[in-house]
Amino acid sequence: MRIGYLDCFSGISGDMCLGALVDAGVPLDVIRQALAQLPISGYWLEAEKVLRAGISATRVRVVLADETSQPQRGLGDVLQIVRGARLQAAVEEKVCAVFRCLAEAEARVHGTDADSVHFHEVGAVDAICDVVGTVVGLDWLRPDQVLFGTVSLGGGLVKAAHGSLPVPAPATAELLKGLPTVGGPVNVELTTPTGAAILKVLGCPSSQWPAMQIERLGYGAGARDLEELPNVLRLAVGTTETGAQTDADCVWCLEVNLDDMTGEEVGFCAEKLREAGALDVFTTPIQMKKNRPGVLLSVLCAPGDLAKMESLIWRHSTTLGIRRALWQRSKLTRRTETVQTPWGEVRVKLAFLGQECVRCEPEYEDCRAIAEREGLPLREVYRKAREGCQPRA
Repeated sequence: MRIGYLDCFSGISGDMCLGALVDAGVPLDVIRQALAQLPISGYWLEAEKVLRAGISATRVRVVLADETSQPQRGLGDVLQIVRGARLQAAVEEKVCAVFRCLAEAEARVHGTDADSVHFHEVGAVDAICDVVGTVVGLDWLRPDQVLFGTVSLGGGLVKAAHGSLPVPAPATAELLKGLPTVGGPVNVELTTPTGAAILKVLGCPSSQWPAMQIERLGYGAGARDLEELPNVLRLAVGTTETGAQTDADCVWCLEVNLDDMTGEEVGFCAEKLREAGALDVFTTPIQMKKNRPGVLLSVLCAPGDLAKMESLIWRHSTTLGIRRALWQRSKLTRRTETVQTPWGEVRVKLAFLGQECVRCEPEYEDCRAIAEREGLPLREVYRKAREGCQPRA
Protein backbone atom coordinates (compact mmCIF):
# COMPACT_ATOMS: atom_id res chain seq x y z
CA MET A 1 0.00 0.00 0.00
CA ARG A 2 1.21 3.50 -0.86
CA ILE A 3 0.81 6.09 1.89
CA GLY A 4 1.05 9.86 1.98
CA TYR A 5 1.69 11.24 5.48
CA LEU A 6 1.19 14.93 6.33
CA ASP A 7 3.26 15.95 9.36
CA CYS A 8 1.39 19.02 10.64
CA PHE A 9 3.81 19.95 13.48
CA SER A 10 3.65 23.56 12.22
CA GLY A 11 0.05 23.49 11.04
CA ILE A 12 -1.30 23.31 7.52
CA SER A 13 -2.62 25.72 4.89
CA GLY A 14 -3.47 25.47 1.22
CA ASP A 15 -0.23 27.04 0.00
CA MET A 16 1.82 24.83 2.33
CA CYS A 17 0.12 21.79 0.78
CA LEU A 18 1.05 22.96 -2.70
CA GLY A 19 4.63 23.61 -1.62
CA ALA A 20 4.99 20.18 0.00
CA LEU A 21 3.64 18.44 -3.11
CA VAL A 22 5.97 20.29 -5.47
CA ASP A 23 8.89 19.74 -3.11
CA ALA A 24 8.06 16.01 -3.09
CA GLY A 25 8.35 15.87 -6.87
CA VAL A 26 4.98 16.83 -8.33
CA PRO A 27 5.81 18.87 -11.47
CA LEU A 28 4.63 22.46 -11.13
CA ASP A 29 3.44 22.30 -14.74
CA VAL A 30 1.03 19.48 -13.86
CA ILE A 31 -0.68 21.79 -11.37
CA ARG A 32 -0.51 24.77 -13.74
CA GLN A 33 -2.12 22.78 -16.55
CA ALA A 34 -4.99 21.71 -14.29
CA LEU A 35 -5.54 25.25 -13.02
CA ALA A 36 -5.53 26.57 -16.59
CA GLN A 37 -8.74 24.59 -17.19
CA LEU A 38 -10.61 26.62 -14.53
CA PRO A 39 -12.75 29.47 -15.91
CA ILE A 40 -10.85 32.07 -13.83
CA SER A 41 -8.03 34.44 -14.71
CA GLY A 42 -5.92 37.28 -13.31
CA TYR A 43 -3.34 35.14 -11.47
CA TRP A 44 -0.18 33.15 -11.96
CA LEU A 45 1.61 30.45 -9.96
CA GLU A 46 5.11 30.95 -8.58
CA ALA A 47 7.41 28.49 -6.80
CA GLU A 48 10.74 29.18 -5.12
CA LYS A 49 13.13 27.52 -2.71
CA VAL A 50 13.28 29.18 0.72
CA LEU A 51 14.72 28.46 4.17
CA ARG A 52 12.46 28.08 7.19
CA ALA A 53 14.48 27.82 10.43
CA GLY A 54 17.32 26.26 8.45
CA ILE A 55 15.15 23.75 6.54
CA SER A 56 15.04 24.00 2.75
CA ALA A 57 11.42 24.10 1.60
CA THR A 58 9.35 25.09 -1.42
CA ARG A 59 7.12 28.14 -1.25
CA VAL A 60 4.29 28.13 -3.79
CA ARG A 61 2.25 31.30 -4.19
CA VAL A 62 -0.79 32.26 -6.21
CA VAL A 63 0.02 35.82 -7.31
CA LEU A 64 -2.97 37.98 -8.20
CA ALA A 65 -2.81 40.57 -10.94
CA ASP A 66 -5.29 42.80 -9.10
CA GLU A 67 -6.26 41.84 -5.55
CA THR A 68 -8.97 44.52 -5.35
CA SER A 69 -11.00 42.96 -8.18
CA GLN A 70 -11.69 39.67 -6.38
CA PRO A 71 -15.46 38.99 -6.35
CA GLN A 72 -17.31 37.62 -3.34
CA ARG A 73 -18.34 34.04 -4.04
CA GLY A 74 -20.74 31.58 -2.50
CA LEU A 75 -20.59 27.80 -2.54
CA GLY A 76 -22.61 27.63 -5.77
CA ASP A 77 -20.23 30.02 -7.50
CA VAL A 78 -17.17 28.01 -6.51
CA LEU A 79 -18.76 24.68 -7.51
CA GLN A 80 -19.72 26.17 -10.88
CA ILE A 81 -16.10 27.22 -11.44
CA VAL A 82 -14.83 23.73 -10.57
CA ARG A 83 -17.44 21.96 -12.70
CA GLY A 84 -16.73 24.30 -15.58
CA ALA A 85 -13.24 22.84 -15.90
CA ARG A 86 -12.24 19.63 -17.63
CA LEU A 87 -10.89 17.98 -14.51
CA GLN A 88 -10.93 14.23 -13.98
CA ALA A 89 -14.15 13.10 -12.32
CA ALA A 90 -12.39 11.90 -9.14
CA VAL A 91 -10.49 15.20 -8.83
CA GLU A 92 -13.63 17.26 -9.34
CA GLU A 93 -15.52 15.22 -6.74
CA LYS A 94 -12.84 15.71 -4.09
CA VAL A 95 -12.43 19.43 -4.78
CA CYS A 96 -16.19 19.97 -4.50
CA ALA A 97 -16.25 17.95 -1.26
CA VAL A 98 -13.57 20.21 0.28
CA PHE A 99 -15.55 23.35 -0.55
CA ARG A 100 -18.83 21.84 0.67
CA CYS A 101 -17.08 20.97 3.92
CA LEU A 102 -15.84 24.55 4.22
CA ALA A 103 -19.28 25.99 3.50
CA GLU A 104 -20.98 23.74 6.06
CA ALA A 105 -18.45 24.73 8.73
CA GLU A 106 -18.90 28.44 7.98
CA ALA A 107 -22.68 27.97 8.03
CA ARG A 108 -22.61 26.41 11.49
CA VAL A 109 -20.39 29.21 12.78
CA HIS A 110 -22.65 31.95 11.38
CA GLY A 111 -25.97 30.23 12.05
CA THR A 112 -27.08 29.89 8.44
CA ASP A 113 -27.12 27.24 5.72
CA ALA A 114 -24.27 26.26 3.41
CA ASP A 115 -25.87 27.67 0.26
CA SER A 116 -26.21 31.10 1.90
CA VAL A 117 -22.59 31.37 3.00
CA HIS A 118 -20.50 33.96 1.19
CA PHE A 119 -16.86 32.90 1.16
CA HIS A 120 -14.32 35.61 1.80
CA GLU A 121 -10.76 34.30 1.98
CA VAL A 122 -11.67 30.75 0.92
CA GLY A 123 -13.71 31.90 -2.08
CA ALA A 124 -10.86 33.87 -3.57
CA VAL A 125 -8.86 32.75 -6.58
CA ASP A 126 -5.85 31.75 -4.48
CA ALA A 127 -7.92 29.45 -2.25
CA ILE A 128 -9.55 27.81 -5.26
CA CYS A 129 -6.11 27.27 -6.80
CA ASP A 130 -4.77 25.88 -3.50
CA VAL A 131 -7.53 23.27 -3.21
CA VAL A 132 -7.58 22.24 -6.87
CA GLY A 133 -3.77 22.13 -7.00
CA THR A 134 -3.59 20.01 -3.84
CA VAL A 135 -6.08 17.44 -5.12
CA VAL A 136 -4.35 17.32 -8.52
CA GLY A 137 -0.93 16.92 -6.85
CA LEU A 138 -2.13 14.07 -4.65
CA ASP A 139 -3.72 12.43 -7.68
CA TRP A 140 -0.32 12.60 -9.43
CA LEU A 141 1.44 10.98 -6.45
CA ARG A 142 -1.37 8.39 -6.18
CA PRO A 143 -1.22 7.39 -2.51
CA ASP A 144 -3.76 4.73 -1.57
CA GLN A 145 -4.28 6.54 1.72
CA VAL A 146 -3.46 10.00 3.10
CA LEU A 147 -2.73 10.11 6.85
CA PHE A 148 -1.92 13.00 9.15
CA GLY A 149 -0.68 13.44 12.71
CA THR A 150 -1.66 15.88 15.47
CA VAL A 151 -2.40 19.30 13.98
CA SER A 152 -0.71 22.34 15.54
CA LEU A 153 -3.11 25.28 15.60
CA GLY A 154 -1.03 28.20 16.85
CA GLY A 155 -2.56 30.88 19.07
CA GLY A 156 -3.37 34.55 19.53
CA LEU A 157 -5.59 36.43 17.09
CA VAL A 158 -5.88 36.49 13.31
CA LYS A 159 -7.32 39.18 11.06
CA ALA A 160 -10.23 38.04 8.87
CA ALA A 161 -13.07 39.54 6.85
CA HIS A 162 -15.19 39.80 10.01
CA GLY A 163 -12.40 41.40 12.09
CA SER A 164 -9.96 39.86 14.55
CA LEU A 165 -10.75 36.26 15.46
CA PRO A 166 -9.24 33.92 18.05
CA VAL A 167 -6.90 31.18 16.83
CA PRO A 168 -8.00 28.64 15.81
CA ALA A 169 -10.50 30.59 13.73
CA PRO A 170 -14.07 29.42 14.45
CA ALA A 171 -14.39 27.66 11.07
CA THR A 172 -11.04 25.92 11.60
CA ALA A 173 -12.13 24.67 15.03
CA GLU A 174 -15.43 23.47 13.57
CA LEU A 175 -13.68 21.58 10.79
CA LEU A 176 -11.26 19.87 13.15
CA LYS A 177 -13.88 18.52 15.57
CA GLY A 178 -13.08 14.91 16.37
CA LEU A 179 -9.51 15.16 15.01
CA PRO A 180 -6.22 15.35 17.00
CA THR A 181 -5.13 18.96 17.59
CA VAL A 182 -2.84 20.94 19.91
CA GLY A 183 -2.56 24.66 20.57
CA GLY A 184 0.62 26.69 20.04
CA PRO A 185 3.55 26.52 20.11
CA VAL A 186 3.48 30.13 18.79
CA ASN A 187 0.92 32.93 18.92
CA VAL A 188 0.20 33.05 15.20
CA GLU A 189 -2.30 31.16 13.05
CA LEU A 190 -0.67 27.93 11.91
CA THR A 191 -3.71 26.08 10.56
CA THR A 192 -6.17 27.80 8.22
CA PRO A 193 -9.74 26.78 7.36
CA THR A 194 -8.60 25.67 3.90
CA GLY A 195 -5.88 23.47 5.38
CA ALA A 196 -8.30 22.02 7.94
CA ALA A 197 -10.87 21.19 5.23
CA ILE A 198 -8.21 19.46 3.13
CA LEU A 199 -7.36 17.23 6.11
CA LYS A 200 -11.01 16.59 6.95
CA VAL A 201 -11.98 15.46 3.46
CA LEU A 202 -8.83 13.90 2.05
CA GLY A 203 -7.03 12.48 5.10
CA CYS A 204 -7.36 10.18 8.09
CA PRO A 205 -5.73 10.80 11.50
CA SER A 206 -2.83 8.62 12.63
CA SER A 207 -1.55 8.40 16.20
CA GLN A 208 2.04 8.19 15.02
CA TRP A 209 4.26 8.23 11.94
CA PRO A 210 3.05 5.23 9.92
CA ALA A 211 5.23 2.18 9.33
CA MET A 212 6.43 2.60 5.76
CA GLN A 213 9.46 2.67 3.51
CA ILE A 214 9.88 6.35 2.62
CA GLU A 215 10.20 7.08 -1.09
CA ARG A 216 9.66 10.84 -1.23
CA LEU A 217 9.89 13.76 1.20
CA GLY A 218 8.62 17.27 0.61
CA TYR A 219 8.57 20.45 2.72
CA GLY A 220 5.99 23.14 1.96
CA ALA A 221 6.85 26.57 3.35
CA GLY A 222 4.39 28.86 5.07
CA ALA A 223 4.49 32.61 4.49
CA ARG A 224 6.22 33.47 7.79
CA ASP A 225 9.77 32.56 8.80
CA LEU A 226 9.27 31.84 12.51
CA GLU A 227 12.07 31.85 15.05
CA GLU A 228 10.46 29.25 17.30
CA LEU A 229 10.05 26.40 14.79
CA PRO A 230 10.32 25.63 11.06
CA ASN A 231 7.13 26.93 9.49
CA VAL A 232 6.76 24.02 7.06
CA LEU A 233 4.37 21.19 6.27
CA ARG A 234 6.22 17.91 5.81
CA LEU A 235 4.91 15.34 3.35
CA ALA A 236 6.28 11.80 3.35
CA VAL A 237 5.27 9.30 0.67
CA GLY A 238 6.12 5.62 0.97
CA THR A 239 4.90 2.05 0.91
CA THR A 240 3.90 -0.49 3.52
CA GLU A 241 4.53 -4.21 3.46
CA THR A 242 0.91 -5.02 2.63
CA GLY A 243 1.24 -4.20 -1.06
CA ALA A 244 -1.62 -2.65 -3.00
CA GLN A 245 -4.14 -5.48 -3.34
CA THR A 246 -6.94 -3.29 -1.95
CA ASP A 247 -7.78 0.37 -1.50
CA ALA A 248 -7.95 1.89 1.97
CA ASP A 249 -9.55 4.88 3.62
CA CYS A 250 -11.17 6.00 6.87
CA VAL A 251 -14.83 6.36 7.76
CA TRP A 252 -16.70 7.63 10.79
CA CYS A 253 -19.07 5.22 12.53
CA LEU A 254 -21.89 7.00 14.41
CA GLU A 255 -24.14 5.07 16.78
CA VAL A 256 -27.21 5.92 18.84
CA ASN A 257 -29.51 3.79 21.00
CA LEU A 258 -33.21 4.50 20.46
CA ASP A 259 -36.21 3.20 22.42
CA ASP A 260 -38.81 5.95 22.05
CA MET A 261 -39.28 6.19 18.28
CA THR A 262 -41.71 4.34 16.03
CA GLY A 263 -40.46 2.14 13.22
CA GLU A 264 -41.67 4.72 10.71
CA GLU A 265 -39.69 7.50 12.46
CA VAL A 266 -36.51 5.44 12.53
CA GLY A 267 -36.98 4.59 8.86
CA PHE A 268 -37.52 8.25 7.98
CA CYS A 269 -34.32 9.22 9.80
CA ALA A 270 -32.40 6.50 7.95
CA GLU A 271 -33.77 7.73 4.61
CA LYS A 272 -32.62 11.29 5.32
CA LEU A 273 -29.13 10.07 6.20
CA ARG A 274 -28.87 8.02 3.00
CA GLU A 275 -30.14 10.93 0.88
CA ALA A 276 -27.44 13.15 2.43
CA GLY A 277 -24.67 10.79 1.33
CA ALA A 278 -24.19 8.30 4.17
CA LEU A 279 -22.10 5.35 3.03
CA ASP A 280 -24.37 2.96 4.94
CA VAL A 281 -27.21 3.16 7.46
CA PHE A 282 -28.48 0.10 9.33
CA THR A 283 -30.34 -0.88 12.50
CA THR A 284 -29.84 -3.65 15.04
CA PRO A 285 -32.37 -4.83 17.67
CA ILE A 286 -30.99 -4.31 21.21
CA GLN A 287 -32.13 -4.67 24.81
CA MET A 288 -31.85 -1.46 26.83
CA LYS A 289 -32.32 -0.42 30.46
CA LYS A 290 -35.17 -2.05 32.37
CA ASN A 291 -35.37 -4.64 29.58
CA ARG A 292 -36.86 -2.16 27.14
CA PRO A 293 -36.56 -3.29 23.48
CA GLY A 294 -34.69 -0.75 21.41
CA VAL A 295 -32.87 -0.11 18.16
CA LEU A 296 -29.19 0.60 17.56
CA LEU A 297 -28.94 3.04 14.64
CA SER A 298 -25.51 2.87 12.95
CA VAL A 299 -24.28 5.30 10.30
CA LEU A 300 -21.08 5.12 8.24
CA CYS A 301 -19.93 8.30 6.55
CA ALA A 302 -16.91 9.94 4.92
CA PRO A 303 -14.77 12.16 7.21
CA GLY A 304 -15.99 15.30 5.45
CA ASP A 305 -19.64 14.41 6.12
CA LEU A 306 -19.36 13.92 9.90
CA ALA A 307 -20.93 17.22 10.96
CA LYS A 308 -23.75 16.89 8.40
CA MET A 309 -24.64 13.38 9.56
CA GLU A 310 -24.60 14.37 13.23
CA SER A 311 -26.89 17.32 12.47
CA LEU A 312 -29.38 15.02 10.75
CA ILE A 313 -29.33 12.56 13.65
CA TRP A 314 -30.01 15.37 16.14
CA ARG A 315 -32.85 16.68 13.96
CA HIS A 316 -34.57 13.41 13.04
CA SER A 317 -34.05 11.22 16.11
CA THR A 318 -34.78 11.49 19.83
CA THR A 319 -31.24 10.68 20.98
CA LEU A 320 -29.46 12.84 23.56
CA GLY A 321 -25.99 11.59 22.62
CA ILE A 322 -24.05 10.25 19.65
CA ARG A 323 -21.11 7.84 19.90
CA ARG A 324 -18.53 8.12 17.15
CA ALA A 325 -15.37 6.28 16.21
CA LEU A 326 -13.00 6.66 13.27
CA TRP A 327 -12.52 3.34 11.51
CA GLN A 328 -9.84 2.41 9.02
CA ARG A 329 -11.13 0.12 6.30
CA SER A 330 -9.84 -1.85 3.35
CA LYS A 331 -11.99 -2.08 0.25
CA LEU A 332 -11.84 -3.75 -3.12
CA THR A 333 -11.11 -1.51 -6.08
CA ARG A 334 -14.37 -0.98 -7.97
CA ARG A 335 -15.58 0.34 -11.29
CA THR A 336 -18.80 0.29 -13.30
CA GLU A 337 -19.14 -1.01 -16.86
CA THR A 338 -22.04 -1.57 -19.23
CA VAL A 339 -22.81 -5.01 -20.70
CA GLN A 340 -25.20 -6.12 -23.43
CA THR A 341 -28.03 -8.57 -22.76
CA PRO A 342 -30.62 -9.91 -25.24
CA TRP A 343 -32.99 -7.20 -23.93
CA GLY A 344 -30.70 -4.17 -23.70
CA GLU A 345 -27.83 -2.66 -21.71
CA VAL A 346 -27.23 -3.32 -18.01
CA ARG A 347 -24.69 -1.63 -15.78
CA VAL A 348 -22.52 -3.97 -13.71
CA LYS A 349 -20.24 -3.20 -10.77
CA LEU A 350 -16.86 -4.93 -10.89
CA ALA A 351 -14.65 -5.44 -7.84
CA PHE A 352 -10.93 -6.25 -8.07
CA LEU A 353 -8.43 -7.83 -5.69
CA GLY A 354 -5.23 -6.56 -7.23
CA GLN A 355 -5.66 -7.34 -10.94
CA GLU A 356 -8.17 -10.15 -10.38
CA CYS A 357 -11.89 -9.47 -10.78
CA VAL A 358 -13.59 -11.22 -7.85
CA ARG A 359 -17.10 -9.72 -8.01
CA CYS A 360 -19.53 -8.87 -10.80
CA GLU A 361 -22.84 -7.47 -9.58
CA PRO A 362 -25.51 -6.26 -12.06
CA GLU A 363 -27.29 -3.00 -11.21
CA TYR A 364 -30.64 -3.87 -9.66
CA GLU A 365 -32.60 -0.96 -11.14
CA ASP A 366 -31.46 -1.79 -14.69
CA CYS A 367 -32.35 -5.47 -14.26
CA ARG A 368 -35.70 -4.69 -12.68
CA ALA A 369 -36.66 -2.36 -15.53
CA ILE A 370 -35.89 -5.08 -18.10
CA ALA A 371 -37.70 -7.77 -16.09
CA GLU A 372 -40.85 -5.64 -15.82
CA ARG A 373 -40.75 -4.55 -19.47
CA GLU A 374 -40.14 -8.04 -20.87
CA GLY A 375 -42.15 -10.02 -18.33
CA LEU A 376 -39.07 -11.99 -17.25
CA PRO A 377 -37.92 -13.39 -13.90
CA LEU A 378 -35.41 -11.03 -12.32
CA ARG A 379 -32.93 -13.89 -11.79
CA GLU A 380 -32.86 -14.55 -15.58
CA VAL A 381 -31.86 -10.95 -16.31
CA TYR A 382 -29.18 -11.15 -13.61
CA ARG A 383 -27.81 -14.37 -15.12
CA LYS A 384 -27.51 -12.92 -18.61
CA ALA A 385 -25.90 -9.74 -17.32
CA ARG A 386 -23.25 -11.76 -15.48
CA GLU A 387 -22.61 -13.87 -18.59
CA GLY A 388 -21.95 -10.72 -20.60
CA CYS A 389 -19.40 -9.46 -18.10
CA GLN A 390 -15.83 -9.69 -19.43
CA PRO A 391 -13.83 -7.39 -17.15
CA ARG A 392 -10.59 -5.78 -18.29
CA ALA A 393 -7.68 -5.83 -15.85
